[in-house]
Amino acid sequence: MEPQPSQDEQQLRLLAIFHYVLGGLMALGACFPIIHLAVGLAMMSGRFGPPRPGEAPPGLIGAIFVGIGAGAILLGWTMALCILFAGRSLAQRRRYVFCMVMAGLMTVTCIPLGTGLGVITMIVLQRPSVKQAFGTRITFVGD
Repeated sequence: MEPQPSQDEQQLRLLAIFHYVLGGLMALGACFPIIHLAVGLAMMSGRFGPPRPGEAPPGLIGAIFVGIGAGAILLGWTMALCILFAGRSLAQRRRYVFCMVMAGLMTVTCIPLGTGLGVITMIVLQRPSVKQAFGTRITFVGD
């Protein structure tokens, strides 16, 4: 019979899995601005005809759509990759500070799922036994 994993090991494994799930959901959600990107590119191509007097040219508005859409996609995919990397770091018990920073970012950027996951991650990572598992000597104010 194999020994049963400790509570910290189980919780870190679950946190890593939940990070993978949230990262996947973030990557999927970041695909929605592709609609803005497509509309902006269509506007820039001139498919909507010449501008009417007194209106902004469709090419300019299309460029704004493309810029906002591309920025939202890039930001969402970057956050998703960082969340996935934090999950991998939790599973490997490495990069303690990065995991704490990502937990803090998730609490404010991925409402409501990231808020819960970020808070729970911070609580688990604050335990001395978990810090020891990461092999870190980092102390926070009040420790």
